[in-house]
Amino acid sequence: MEVYTSDCPIDKGLENKYEHSIFLAGPTPRTDDVLSWRPKAIGILGNMDYKGLVWTPEVQGGALYDYIHQVEWEKWGLNSCKRIVFWIPRSIPDMPALTTNVEFGRYIDSGRVIYGRPDDAVKCSYLDWMYYDVTGKDPINNLEELLKEAIG
Repeated sequence: MEVYTSDCPIDKGLENKYEHSIFLAGPTPRTDDVLSWRPKAIGILGNMDYKGLVWTPEVQGGALYDYIHQVEWEKWGLNSCKRIVFWIPRSIPDMPALTTNVEFGRYIDSGRVIYGRPDDAVKCSYLDWMYYDVTGKDPINNLEELLKEAIG
């Protein structure tokens, strides 16, 4: 497994290097006191012996550093990956996932989206409905099960 973080440069040849690739879409902490869910997801994928590329839209050191690079990197990754895994542990005000809502709406019809959220996530009813409407599937409420579905 190769993990590609958003502080890495955009590499237009990268998406063709792997048969499988996953973009970890969802809310990103904006402060150091809020823990990210992505390290746990990467650990789970490692335990599953995942051999593909993982796009994670977080910098290795923590907080965002260059907004334009960040949004361009995310657009490139979302357009290039084979699967978009939306995990939305939304909480207000710590993880509002406002950009995530836009990305979800943009990519839900792509045929590449797998969606889940914990049972205690707030304000996800519309995303739940939209996911079911487009895919015929209910959201997955367990991160490990979500990732199994994504690589399965």
